[in-house]
Amino acid sequence: MSAADTTTPAKVPPPRQAPPPAVPKAPRRRRTSGGGAVPWALLAPCLLILALVMGYPLVRLVTLSFQKFGQSQLWGFQPAESVGFDNFGKVLGDSEFWAVVVRTIVFAVGSVVFTMVIGMLIALLLQRVSGWVKTLINIALVASWGMPIIVATTVFKWLFDSDYGVFNALLSKLPGVDMIGHNWFARGPQGLAVIMLLVVWGAVPFVVITLSAGLTQVPSELEEAARLDGAGAWGVFRYVTLPILKPIVVMLTTLSVIWDMGVFPQVFVMRGGHPEAEFQLLTTYSYDRAFVVNDYAQGSAIALLTVLLLLGVVAVYMRQMLQIGEVE
Repeated sequence: MSAADTTTPAKVPPPRQAPPPAVPKAPRRRRTSGGGAVPWALLAPCLLILALVMGYPLVRLVTLSFQKFGQSQLWGFQPAESVGFDNFGKVLGDSEFWAVVVRTIVFAVGSVVFTMVIGMLIALLLQRVSGWVKTLINIALVASWGMPIIVATTVFKWLFDSDYGVFNALLSKLPGVDMIGHNWFARGPQGLAVIMLLVVWGAVPFVVITLSAGLTQVPSELEEAARLDGAGAWGVFRYVTLPILKPIVVMLTTLSVIWDMGVFPQVFVMRGGHPEAEFQLLTTYSYDRAFVVNDYAQGSAIALLTVLLLLGVVAVYMRQMLQIGEVE
């Protein structure tokens, strides 16, 4: 072995690499002082219209509820007198008012439950039909939804008429059933059931269309995985579909409660402009106090109490939506 073979070669240091060129930093954009005012400027037209349309009536409603205001004050023969909370005391101390409140709540809850259940069933069925059938059903739903309330109420009056009603004639064809000449409005519960059916019929299309749009966002992979795990149709709906649709269901339920507690034309027109005591809801009861008894102050107090009751429903809705947002 030669000396050249035993000599360790000197280590050559690796060549230095030049550092990458510094990237110049983009200058920070300063927020303009008027940036926060842009959203308010965009909302200003809508807020202005709301203030003009709803602001003055709401202020006037609150003012009248704390005054003594009847026909004499309306025609200017006597000035309006401030009576504090006397109108609210009279209203809250009236047993008839509480009967109307209970009737309104029962009517609204029944209408909302039937609307949501029927709407959900129809929306689920629409997912299982062909495209052209779904299109025809959607056209029919939009047509029924767009029908004016007065027209729909007139049609229902004819359907449930005691002498010429189609519904009585159809029921009478069943064996052992004789409904010819039956008056559905002879008693309050039956009459309100007919009005509830009218309200549900008008509200279902909106619920079906909204839920159908929400069902398109449910991933089919989750439903298939649930079926592979052994879940049936009810299990897939309860543990997969319903949790995804929960925000939409909460929104629709809240809107339905607000709309159904504010039902007026259906009752008013169905009873020919003079609802009997068994048919009175909060809206018609407030109207009667103001424009039939000519006690505008008590009518305003009842309307204000109705608004406060609906604000409670809105507060529950906002709390539910905030909780859903925190979970997500």
